[in-house]
Amino acid sequence: MNELRPGTTLGGRYVLRSVLAIGGMGEVWRGADSELDREVAVKVLKDGAAKNETFLKRFRNEAKNAAGLRHPNIAQVYDYGEFDGTPYLIMELVEGEPLSTILERERTLNERRLVTILRHTCNGLQAAHEAGVMHRDIKPGNLLVQENDLLKITDFGVSRGMDQTRLTATGMVMGTAQYLAPELALGKAATPASDLYALGIIAYESVIGRRPFTAASAVDIAIAQVNDSVPPLPATVSKPMAHIITNLLEKNPRKRFKSAAELEQHLAGISFSEPSLDPLDQPASGSGQAGEMPGVSTAPATVVPSEQRSAPTRAMPPSIAPKSYRPHPDKPTGRR
Repeated sequence: MNELRPGTTLGGRYVLRSVLAIGGMGEVWRGADSELDREVAVKVLKDGAAKNETFLKRFRNEAKNAAGLRHPNIAQVYDYGEFDGTPYLIMELVEGEPLSTILERERTLNERRLVTILRHTCNGLQAAHEAGVMHRDIKPGNLLVQENDLLKITDFGVSRGMDQTRLTATGMVMGTAQYLAPELALGKAATPASDLYALGIIAYESVIGRRPFTAASAVDIAIAQVNDSVPPLPATVSKPMAHIITNLLEKNPRKRFKSAAELEQHLAGISFSEPSLDPLDQPASGSGQAGEMPGVSTAPATVVPSEQRSAPTRAMPPSIAPKSYRPHPDKPTGRR
């Protein structure tokens, strides 16, 4: 395909402005929708990935599954198309940074902030699960954190709807080994509990500064997810948070929380000694109950019928628009 450059127009309406991220499979650009006069993120597959049928299926999967979801905690997919034979996705432009960048910079999060981030993630996951979509690759790089720790889940490239066939042959798995649930490592079907296990790894990493399972290769890490015991949490982790993490990292998915909604309720029940300034814990003015999340619907996501969507597509770096991140007031930035 022709080299992309600022000013290139895709589909007669999406104008590329600047590169946001480059990965092994493609690029993410900041762009503009000239018809609706709004900024968008444009995810484009590289030539090599575009010629790989598995990557193409994953890319189309992302368009089909994510485009059918409407929820404040899910980065929306607007459109799908091809430019000179190369597929692209048009997505909501999220002004923020991935949780992976925050953890790399700050190493750990205080528990109040972690609870906020996890609760937003739970609401997005619950919406996806109720729509029959399992994400299957929940990890810090796919959680985009905005101001006030509002969050959007992105990159549904390896997700699977209930009515879809597997993209991989028997015995193969998809996802990221460091956050892979044991049942997925064994080649079993993804369930909501699989996404919750990944949240357990994220929570463990956020309070300790490292993941519970590390090894020289992805295969060895996956084996550890199946066989190794979770290293004990230090006494610095509160008992409620330790209980939640321990539950999420159960090897048997039936022993984990039954749903993201149930997990969110447990997280909301964790109390802190100092008053909360987080809007997530404040009742909406004039209505709503304490603990409800202003601007974040806990109702099921609206599923858009396929005939109303743009033509259906894989994952690559999340569609992000990095900007200066406002650190949590209780946490030094640790900038170097």
